[in-house]
Amino acid sequence: MERKINRREKECEEKHSNSEGSEQDKDYKTSLITLNVGGYLYITQKQTLTKYPDSFLEGIINGKIMCPFDADGHYFIDRDGLLFRHILNFLRNGELLLPEGFRENQLLAQEAEFFQLKALSDAVKSRWEKEQLASRETTFLEITDSHDRSQGLRIFCNAPDFIAKIKSRIVLVSKSRLDGFPEEFSVSSNIIQFKYFIKSENGTRLVLKEDNTFVCTLETLKFEAIMMALKCGFRLLTSLDCSKGSIVHSDALHFIK
Repeated sequence: MERKINRREKECEEKHSNSEGSEQDKDYKTSLITLNVGGYLYITQKQTLTKYPDSFLEGIINGKIMCPFDADGHYFIDRDGLLFRHILNFLRNGELLLPEGFRENQLLAQEAEFFQLKALSDAVKSRWEKEQLASRETTFLEITDSHDRSQGLRIFCNAPDFIAKIKSRIVLVSKSRLDGFPEEFSVSSNIIQFKYFIKSENGTRLVLKEDNTFVCTLETLKFEAIMMALKCGFRLLTSLDCSKGSIVHSDALHFIK
């Protein structure tokens, strides 16, 4: 008799447990929202879309704003489906995180205004202003002799990220050929100073060790900088010292987009 009672109690507990599990599954499924934005489907949680009160998305989800449905019953929003990725990431992360080289600030600002996300609008505006300021400021990289700064190469560009790319490339090549002699050159924010420069019939060479081995010639650095710039979409305006008569013999290069 006692065994039968225990068995019934166990069955009741299992049914109750299964009932709770199914209710939790149901609640979880109803918390997932599928949006069709300009033909692109996005699946996210209700709490993500309602993160900012009085926003367009919060109004739709909470029934304040009427929104049409597509053929599959998903909310349909006639906006830029590709850019909505950044809208959704902002809602998830609480900050504006964009891929390197993003150039659609004006379009994203329009989307932020449509979705009534003031925090995103302010973030896009701030990013735009910083980019405009950076584009007006010419940055440079100087590759020079630590004893005589008149010897060397100067690279000017209105894109700090490009200067950083050239700088990292030169440092990488130099370290790979130093073979345990890091004291032969030093790196600061905009200057790479090599310990020894020597002149030869083939041009100026960057000497790295006492046995006169070297990283490369300045001419090689110039050509590599030009090729990197062209691949990144920059234009070579001119050498800053035209008296040399040739880019190869120039002391400076100036790139711009």
